[in-house]
Amino acid sequence: MKFSVIIPTCHRNDDLARCLERLAPGAQTLAASDYEVIVSDDGRASTAETMVQEQFPWARWFAGPRRGPATNRNAGAKRAAADWLVFVDDDCLPAQELLAGYLTAIEKYPDQTVLEGRTSAWGERTRVDEEAPVNECGGYLWSCNFAIKGSRFAELGEFDENFTTAFLEDVELYTRIKKRGLKAVFVPEARVFHPWRRQPGRQVKIAHEKSLKYYLSKHPELANHHVPGVLIKNLIRFIVKLALNDCRRYRGRGFVRACWLKIYVTYLVIKNRNDDQPEARASII
Repeated sequence: MKFSVIIPTCHRNDDLARCLERLAPGAQTLAASDYEVIVSDDGRASTAETMVQEQFPWARWFAGPRRGPATNRNAGAKRAAADWLVFVDDDCLPAQELLAGYLTAIEKYPDQTVLEGRTSAWGERTRVDEEAPVNECGGYLWSCNFAIKGSRFAELGEFDENFTTAFLEDVELYTRIKKRGLKAVFVPEARVFHPWRRQPGRQVKIAHEKSLKYYLSKHPELANHHVPGVLIKNLIRFIVKLALNDCRRYRGRGFVRACWLKIYVTYLVIKNRNDDQPEARASII
């Protein structure tokens, strides 16, 4: 067996079913005997156990630890039987060449232990405040689609389980990888598709800011990217881009909400940065 595909899930059975359909025996160009699929389920009110057992009996379902997606991915990885781990999110649609693409890259680059897959948007965007992770050229190593040798994953310390929400836990892992002098090879043939979705609201943004704060506490050398001046410049560029491009294209649908969310996130980051640095707060006052 060459790959263990790890899919963390939580209360998204419909999305998970569509994902599993594309990983079923015969759906991938790679032989079914060359991979396994592990579903680690963090559901509380309900789970996907019955659905997986009845509709996808070839997949292995396990109850997750219920401490966030980082911990859930680690739990799935601990169940893996193969040397290589492939992480895919439950709301992604794997292309039929996903695993074959990774296998080709492993054979081409036998010394590499980290591979980055391609992520493309799926469907038609209809609003300004819709988003989809798009990675057509590499350089991100997002958790929705990447492969790593199991021994390397363990050596790196896995995903940091102090991230309790789905934000920056994959970026933080990639930061550690780069600090070790390792590189991720981009594999465009190993592709998943991600549907467009409305941006999450205020409560989720608050949780995201907490993740950012923790991320910067681990990697303070990156804090200069989040100083007020840089954040405000980025905010202005963001709004101008929306006004000139996306707002016209989508006839203003979701424009105000997208701008408000960006302004709110910028405010949260600046506020919490100043709260942590009394001297900076005093200078502003």
